[in-house]
Amino acid sequence: MPAQTVNIPVDEILNKATLLTNLANACDFPSYFSHNWDSAWDCLTDSEVTHLMLDLTAVKKINTEDFNVFKSIIEDAYRDFGKPQLWVIMPSVDDA
Repeated sequence: MPAQTVNIPVDEILNKATLLTNLANACDFPSYFSHNWDSAWDCLTDSEVTHLMLDLTAVKKINTEDFNVFKSIIEDAYRDFGKPQLWVIMPSVDDA
């Protein structure tokens, strides 16, 4: 993983609210960030962040719909602007 990778902290629950709040804090989004997916995309593409890391090993409950939307905004931003790359660390099958 590149040295400039920004870690998005997560707790036991991963959903839209926790993803957006933790993404905004980790990437130092501006005060006008309105905590929705469109605003997250806008702030990400305006930011200097080029690499994100999301460690899911401690997560107990994932809202898969919210996680998929999160991944899609990262994919869209990468496709349009070449950044950011997302690194996702998943628990091993043995840990489940």
